Amino acid sequence: MLGRFVAASLLAIAAAAGAVGANAQQTAPAPAPPAAEAEASQPSFQSQVLTVNQLRLFEESDFGKSSLTRLEADSRTLQAEIRQIESDLEIEERLLTERRATLSPADFLPIASAFDDKVEKIRASWGAKDRDLKRQREEDQQTFFQSAVPVLAELMQDMGAVMLLDQGSVILSLDRVDVTDIAIDRINARLAISPEPDTPAPKP
Repeated sequence: MLGRFVAASLLAIAAAAGAVGANAQQTAPAPAPPAAEAEASQPSFQSQVLTVNQLRLFEESDFGKSSLTRLEADSRTLQAEIRQIESDLEIEERLLTERRATLSPADFLPIASAFDDKVEKIRASWGAKDRDLKRQREEDQQTFFQSAVPVLAELMQDMGAVMLLDQGSVILSLDRVDVTDIAIDRINARLAISPEPDTPAPKP
C-alpha cells in the first residue's frame, strides 16, 4: 500500500510544485525559517530531477520514529499476551488430556470441542490485533506522506526541480540529486510527531 500511495504522492508533488511556481508572484513570501532549520535544510545545488528514499524519509523522520516506537511497543505487548495465553492453554490442554481417561467419550467430546472453539477464538483475536497493528502503520505512513507533500513541493521549487522520484524506481543517478536528508530536516521542522491513534493528523 505504501508503494502505491507514495507513487501517487510523488506524482502529485510535481504538479504541486508547478502550481507553486505559477502562483509565486501572486502570493506573499513565506516567513523565513529559523536559522537552524535554514542552515540544515538549505539546498547546495540545483537540479531538475531529484530523488528521495521513501523508506528512509518515513523511518528517519521524527514522525516515523515516533510511529515505529509506538507500534513496536504495542507489538511487544501483543507478543507477551500471546506467550502468556499459550502457556495457559498448554496447561489447560494437559489437564484436559488427563481428564480424558476418567470420562466417557460422550462426556469428553463436548469438553474437548469447547476447548477447541476457545483456542480458535483466541487465535482469531490475535490475528485481528496483528492486522490492526499493520493497518495503523499503513495509516501513519499515509498521514505522513500526505502531510509531507507540500514540504517536498517547496523543496522542489527551491532547487528548480520539475520531478521528484523514489530511488527504488531509478536505475542510475548521481548521489548529489538525493535530497532525502534535506527533506527529513525540513519535514521534522514542519510536522508534529506521530499522533496517537484516533487523534487528528498533523497539519502541513
